[in-house]
Amino acid sequence: MSIDPRTELTRLLDALEAHLTAVVNRSGEHDPAVDEAYVEIANAFEAYEDALFEAYNEVTPLSVYGDEDEDDLEEILDDEDDIDDDIEYED
Repeated sequence: MSIDPRTELTRLLDALEAHLTAVVNRSGEHDPAVDEAYVEIANAFEAYEDALFEAYNEVTPLSVYGDEDEDDLEEILDDEDDIDDDIEYED
């Protein structure tokens, strides 16, 4: 079954819009609407990337991080903080 990448791109853009709307209208720190929109972005992105690869044998430079990747992400962010600490700025 072939899926049009443009259809999946539209779904991804819609998911991003829905996420922004959920964030703007959140009812608290752990609003389920924001969580649902977050998951929809991840699902829509994966579908877009799959369709893009199937149609054109191409991928994006983006990755979706899940709970199992959280430690890896923290390590990457910590490394970036260390790099920023080494930069000297002129006044």
